[in-house]
Amino acid sequence: METELLLPEAMRTLYHLAPLFFVVIGLAVGALMKWLLKRSSLPYTVGLFCVGLLLGGLCRSGLFEGLPLLQLSIDRVGTIDPELILYLFIPLLIFDAAYEMNIHTLRKSLANATLLAVPGVVIAMFLTAGMVMWLSLIIPGMPAWDWSMALMFGALISATDPVAVVALLKELGMSKRFSTLVDAESLLNDGTGIVLFMLFFGAYSGSTPLFASPLWEFMAVVAGGVLLGWLLARFTVWFITRFRGDASVQNSVVLLATYITFALAEGVLHVSGVIALMVFGLTLSHAGKPRMKPRVNHFMEEFWGLTSYMANTLVFILVGVVIAMNVSFSWSVVVAAVVLYVGVNAVRYIVVLCFFPLMRRMGYGLDIKEAVVLGWGGLRGAVGLVLALMVSNTPSIPAEIREQVLFFTAAIVSLTLMVNATTVRWLLNHLGLSSVPSAKLLLDHLLRERMRENTLRYYGKLRKRESLADADWERVERYLPEVEATPGTDSSDVDMLHDMRLRILDEEKQLIRRLYDEGVISTSTLRRLTYSTDALYDYDGSRLLSFRPSIQAFFRGPFYLRLLRKHEGTLRKYDRSGSSWVVAAYDLARGFILTQKASLKTATDILATQSIGEDRRAALEILPQEIAANITAMEQELEQLSKEFPISYRFALTRKVVRMLLKEQEREVTTLRDNGLLSEREAEEKLNLLEDRSVRMTFE
Repeated sequence: METELLLPEAMRTLYHLAPLFFVVIGLAVGALMKWLLKRSSLPYTVGLFCVGLLLGGLCRSGLFEGLPLLQLSIDRVGTIDPELILYLFIPLLIFDAAYEMNIHTLRKSLANATLLAVPGVVIAMFLTAGMVMWLSLIIPGMPAWDWSMALMFGALISATDPVAVVALLKELGMSKRFSTLVDAESLLNDGTGIVLFMLFFGAYSGSTPLFASPLWEFMAVVAGGVLLGWLLARFTVWFITRFRGDASVQNSVVLLATYITFALAEGVLHVSGVIALMVFGLTLSHAGKPRMKPRVNHFMEEFWGLTSYMANTLVFILVGVVIAMNVSFSWSVVVAAVVLYVGVNAVRYIVVLCFFPLMRRMGYGLDIKEAVVLGWGGLRGAVGLVLALMVSNTPSIPAEIREQVLFFTAAIVSLTLMVNATTVRWLLNHLGLSSVPSAKLLLDHLLRERMRENTLRYYGKLRKRESLADADWERVERYLPEVEATPGTDSSDVDMLHDMRLRILDEEKQLIRRLYDEGVISTSTLRRLTYSTDALYDYDGSRLLSFRPSIQAFFRGPFYLRLLRKHEGTLRKYDRSGSSWVVAAYDLARGFILTQKASLKTATDILATQSIGEDRRAALEILPQEIAANITAMEQELEQLSKEFPISYRFALTRKVVRMLLKEQEREVTTLRDNGLLSEREAEEKLNLLEDRSVRMTFE
């Protein structure tokens, strides 16, 4: 406020416009960098960071004095309150990462991620602190650090921020399991790092700990974050599923709840905001997605994708500007920073090596090549820098220590982004982790051949139409897909079989979601079918498609039903009273049959492709047999249900027809609204009425 009063009248308007102008510049630079780096090996976020450094450096040197609005914008960003960055950007990035995670994959990766994120961060904190203490003794010009300050620095620099690496792993087609492990570790160790940092920082900032013991303080802060995130997520799900509003309003509620979760955790209850947000996002994804309308889920995906992109774009430019505007150094400190960078990478590998024997046996496991990438991909980013800025703004910490904490953090963030992130692609190529398996190449070719053959058949039908006889068919033929040579691969029939199973499972996942959106299957069936597909996917195609233990276990029924089946009279009474299990079993069987019929068509079409050899076709004939076994098994289950529980079976069939009828009415209302024949208000009223009828049917 004082700065504003000192400005001339003409500059005050510019002062207020400066933050908005920086946002405009940041988003424009982001769009430009996306286009420029489309074919580059440089990660997008690293490019943004470099632009931020350049803007901050040019502003600091006075080159923008002739552009007062630009100069003022960068000046204000360079002196931004670090807690504003924490409260503004961290909730968006953490929630989006947690919300988009596959729950099944996360469960299997959680043990390994927790090892790295809790004991791993503690080990890294102590090793880094010891390194800082050693450097302060041997390098001239470094002030005397004490263990409290060194451990505080060790905590803030030990949390990884692999945004650039995760994006690159996805781009190069690395397994979702490994990407999830890297992502989950970053979420957890952000929480751990911030909690540990606050334990030591509190002595200088004046905050009062809940417990005298650091261990109890840590456990209370983490447990409090978990409980708060879960409670607020459950309340948010309850609220938005009952609130009669459009997708925009419901997403606004989620956005508001995201910020409230972080603000309550960090500012009021003094528990871990990152942990609270992670649990909030995961719970909302698991409990909220199946209960929200398909159009709301689609809108949420689009909305949070855009929000995450904007937050990532702005935060990396902002981090670069803040570093360039605030960091000053001497050559002795530069040497210390380079040594620290090397040491931090060494510490990262020590941590991975310590837990490697356990990690290779837990969850999805971890091989030595992935461990190398995991160690090198431990980037430092915005979270560490925000914590360092908080240190630099704390007068009770000696000025020399504050300057060095900021410089060391800035140097390590810069070097990990500019060295580690840019060389991950080379490392993956060198280790052979980015190469496409030959079986996948061959299957991709077969799928393209299938598309070409279908196009040719359609072209043949067009040639036979009298109304199109006068078309210039020679010109039309130029747009037919060209014949591609079969790739020369050495893939075995077994590899090909495994990859085909995975492709079929991918298609099955998409169809399950589509069946739910169309009202063909219920929420419980969506979850059971999705779990079955995810569990089978874990075997990398080595298990038969008929291996569905979770579905088979469900059809054995609960224990009390197995007892009732021994007494026919009791079983009839159970049927007359209505059975929720029979309704769920019918819905599951019908949904499973529909997915398997689609999978059977896919497998049959691929095997009918002309370019597949007879020997390979014979080896792959087992696929239709596996899928047909699933269909037969479910048809037998349905037949048994209709005989044992005729009343409940009829009720289940009726519910399915009613659900499909209501869904068709909803589609009709939506079509009329989109065509302008119904107003938004009329359509919303009718959709709400249909939803009420659907809810009533659920409880009948």
